[in-house]
Amino acid sequence: MSEQRPPLPPFTEETARVKVRAAEDGWNTRDPRRVSLAYTPDSRWRNRAEFVTGREEIAAFLTRKWRREHEYRLVKELWAHTADRIAVRFAYEWHDDSGQWYRSYGNENWAFDQDGLMAHRHASINDLPITEAERLFHWPLGRRPDDHPGLTELGL
Repeated sequence: MSEQRPPLPPFTEETARVKVRAAEDGWNTRDPRRVSLAYTPDSRWRNRAEFVTGREEIAAFLTRKWRREHEYRLVKELWAHTADRIAVRFAYEWHDDSGQWYRSYGNENWAFDQDGLMAHRHASINDLPITEAERLFHWPLGRRPDDHPGLTELGL
């Protein structure tokens, strides 16, 4: 029996939005092992200039990431979709060990297998230093509340 991660392709706009929110919720847990299970065992990533293959490398990458990026809060938004691909834009806020805050903006292109697991992830990301007063994501760590504005509503 294969693993499945609904919703499954082919995606409609509604199911693509559900998939995007599920990915956002997973990443906001900051649990590398849990997040890695949304990807195929041989998933291939490009994240900035780093190339990662497979769940073990994904978990190791995310462990390193969240050791550096403190108080990480992420918002994703559907940009476009086809039957088995989704494009998103996102922003996340975090601070480093010195207390400097950043808002990281990016775009991701995702491709899924028939079981709804992500087989490919290509991410382009830019970091903008911000002051603590410029932060927009203030919910308690974890899942973004349903009534918290998304990227469009925040003007991002």
